[in-house]
Amino acid sequence: MPKEAAYGIYEVLDERFRTGRCCHGDQRLERLHEDGRWTEGPLYLPAWRQLIWSDIPNDRMLRWDEVTGAVSLFRAPAGHSNGNTLDGQGRLVTCEQGNRRVTRTEPDGSSTVIADRHEGRRFNSPNDAVVRSDGSIWFSDPDFGITSDYEGHRAESEIGACNVYRADPVTGAVRLVADGFAGPNGLVFSLDERRLYVSDTRAGHIRVFDVRDDGTLSDGEVFAEARDGARFDNIRFDDGGRLWAAALEDGVHCYDPDSTLIGRIRVPEPVSNITFGGPKNNRMFITATTTLYSVMMSVTGVPRVWQRRA
Repeated sequence: MPKEAAYGIYEVLDERFRTGRCCHGDQRLERLHEDGRWTEGPLYLPAWRQLIWSDIPNDRMLRWDEVTGAVSLFRAPAGHSNGNTLDGQGRLVTCEQGNRRVTRTEPDGSSTVIADRHEGRRFNSPNDAVVRSDGSIWFSDPDFGITSDYEGHRAESEIGACNVYRADPVTGAVRLVADGFAGPNGLVFSLDERRLYVSDTRAGHIRVFDVRDDGTLSDGEVFAEARDGARFDNIRFDDGGRLWAAALEDGVHCYDPDSTLIGRIRVPEPVSNITFGGPKNNRMFITATTTLYSVMMSVTGVPRVWQRRA
């Protein structure tokens, strides 16, 4: 029987994809909502059993309820928000491309600006963020939101480069931690937080950096190159150490810890972002152009930040 028939939406490229039970969950994608323009930033909220995500050109954030299946407006305007994450206290951290800043939503609903400048110059358009267990917030800053008015506001770059930064949780100081990117996008820490992985959409690869004890990074090296027809957006780990990557027109890629591409999930639209969620953290949510999809999987995402504090 052909692999496509036996494994539905999955394409097995290496036996480790099969033996690691990466393709033993649902054999179809579930379409949860389709009314976006370019959707990104899915984030599961365990306390509410809800998922929020960004619809960037429409300048809004949407909310899907896992219990009822209802979709409602979460926030509008939303600063042309892109990536979303939670900090160790369960507060929402959002990259606002249009406002060129990273913000935190407080329990009372007010907004705190975490970072909007480096050395006095405004960021380009913060894209994705990840919180380390020490509370520091790391984020990418490509120019995607200032190249046109589609996903933000057209403007000249004040920084003149596309970098990755770290915001200190106590002082708020912002430090440049990695540069040399064409278009830095998704970023994620390894489970032990000793390595930081960053996708570069324009360069077509994922880089990996060693994280030193003082929070600085090594020079980095290429972890994976995009195969023909693919480009990388955001990235996520499962608890088996496999890296899953939103690969735009090529679906969702899965990489073994040794960087081998072992399989992929076929998606009928270009995939922007992925995240794990659900009560068991084994449901993958996929934003793909206009649509929010999900698939219940036989692998589980890494523990959330408040579950892995040092």
